[in-house]
Amino acid sequence: MKLRQLLGSGEKIMLFTLPFVIIGVTLNIILPSIFSVGGPSTLLQLVSLIILISGVAVWIWSVVLILIKVPKNELITTGPYSVVKHPLYNGVAFLVLPWAGFIFNTWLGVAIGLMMYTGSRIFSPQEEIQLSDVFGAMWDEYCENVMIPWL
Repeated sequence: MKLRQLLGSGEKIMLFTLPFVIIGVTLNIILPSIFSVGGPSTLLQLVSLIILISGVAVWIWSVVLILIKVPKNELITTGPYSVVKHPLYNGVAFLVLPWAGFIFNTWLGVAIGLMMYTGSRIFSPQEEIQLSDVFGAMWDEYCENVMIPWL
């Protein structure tokens, strides 16, 4: 099995997001007051921690499914993949980066998450074409049944 199969569009999405991360982190270090979320408050810390733990769980679950199913050339349709087509990308973009940022008193995680999501929207369609070519009618059925197909 090729590493590229495991990575999907992840490599392209990360390369797309990387310049923004480098610039954002640099600016956050130089001008932390601009990026501050004001503390964060105890409530924001608690909410952030709960969502962050959920996001890391989704990420781990997605990675485990990829490591188990992709080497067997099986389409993943269960777990977080039954909710969205790309839970690994979306989970990190919406459930990990923003909330980790809040815990570290910066809204930069939200901005980086949005850039990552933008990258996933740019590069995921090519991945979906490849999945459609490989899995055919099974892919079409999956797309009809996934809870949030547009995310």
